[in-house]
Amino acid sequence: MKIVIEKIENEIAVCELENGNLVEAPLALFGEVKEGDIVTLTVDKQETDTVKEQVQSRVAALFSRSEEDENCDY
Repeated sequence: MKIVIEKIENEIAVCELENGNLVEAPLALFGEVKEGDIVTLTVDKQETDTVKEQVQSRVAALFSRSEEDENCDY
C-alpha cells in the first residue's frame, strides 16, 4: 500500500491512503519523512512467521514450567 504524507503537524502525519481516505498517524511511525513523500507499507510474512514461532515456543516453555512447579513438593 502506498501512503502519501499530505501534511505534518505537531508530530502527527496526515496521510492519504490509496483509496483516498485521510488518516492521522504518529510521525515517528514513518521515520524521517517530509510532506509530499510517498511511503510504501508492506507485510513481512517471513518475519511474521519467525516471531509467531518464537512466541509459541515461549508460551509452551512457560506452561511446561508451570506444570513442573505444580508437581513440585515444596
